[in-house]
Amino acid sequence: MTADDPTSFEMSIVNAPNLVVPEDGPLDPDSDRAEVPAGPSRRFPHRRRRSRRRHGDVVTAVGLGGSIGALSRYGLDTAFPVGGGRFPWTTLGINVGGCAALGVVLYIVFERRPPSRLLRPFLAIGVLGGFTTFSTFAVEVVQRAQVYPGIAITYLAASVLGGPLAVLAGSSATRCLYARPANRQKEGTS
Repeated sequence: MTADDPTSFEMSIVNAPNLVVPEDGPLDPDSDRAEVPAGPSRRFPHRRRRSRRRHGDVVTAVGLGGSIGALSRYGLDTAFPVGGGRFPWTTLGINVGGCAALGVVLYIVFERRPPSRLLRPFLAIGVLGGFTTFSTFAVEVVQRAQVYPGIAITYLAASVLGGPLAVLAGSSATRCLYARPANRQKEGTS
């Protein structure tokens, strides 16, 4: 690797957009200042601008999905309000249900559908990210921990254990559903 090779590790550090090159000396005592190439803003001025434009559709998909997910969560919170001293079933159901849906979505998007630039960001990050809520979960745990520590510990354990198990259950159930028709076709042809 040489200093002129744009794929080298040293070049990736030198071309870092926020790197400040000291005026009074080289970056490395073993290198000469003349070996340090021009920064990315001078050599590739179009690179950052094009990158932002290229991701605008993904950002839009995430934003639209997040709006749908957040409005859905708000609707459930409004339909099934939880009082201060009661177990927060609504938030637990939202978070665990969202995790199960995430398992379904990720299995379908990664293993069953052709690659799509916008589907995963829209559904997984946008809709389900907007639907599930860590902040409400955290606030409810803290509120209940002060007066109802038993509810807080149960809620904390159910959420922390239930989320990953729901992702696993959702993806496993979806995998089984996709495998069933294939098994039936194999049995019918024998």
